[in-house]
Amino acid sequence: MTRRILALQMTHEAFAPFGDILDASGSPDKMINGGLCGRHHDLASLDFGPQGRAGISIFDAQARSLPYSLTLLERHPEGSQAFIPMTAAPFLVIVAADEDGKPGLPHAFVTEPYQGINLHRGTWHGVLTPLANPGLFAVVDRIGSTTNLDEHDIDPPYIISA
Repeated sequence: MTRRILALQMTHEAFAPFGDILDASGSPDKMINGGLCGRHHDLASLDFGPQGRAGISIFDAQARSLPYSLTLLERHPEGSQAFIPMTAAPFLVIVAADEDGKPGLPHAFVTEPYQGINLHRGTWHGVLTPLANPGLFAVVDRIGSTTNLDEHDIDPPYIISA
């Protein structure tokens, strides 16, 4: 059985149930640095739980292509996770609502150039899926001593296309 999902263009409205889009769309909230820099202020709801702290890491992921076979979703119950691309290349974002501890129907999005995301705490999501090399991302997520990863195998897989 083949299950298919169409990857949609990333929009603030469509992605809101799962997280925040990090981009410089619209007018800056204010001008800083002598009027030479626009600040798009406080774009994400970062959440690291009571026993965590924010950490910044660099991820170097291998590029994938569409159609893409979705075989695994994961979530981080203890904290949010932000992915900020270090190139202009788009990436595939796969998310699903939680349904009694398991992922619901996945949704897929393709980001615009220079668009990052922040996944809300506990949001089921696919693995980091850049669509071009290099797959370099700055990642802001929870650092702590408690377990912060749940994984769910997808069988049969979903096939995601543009």
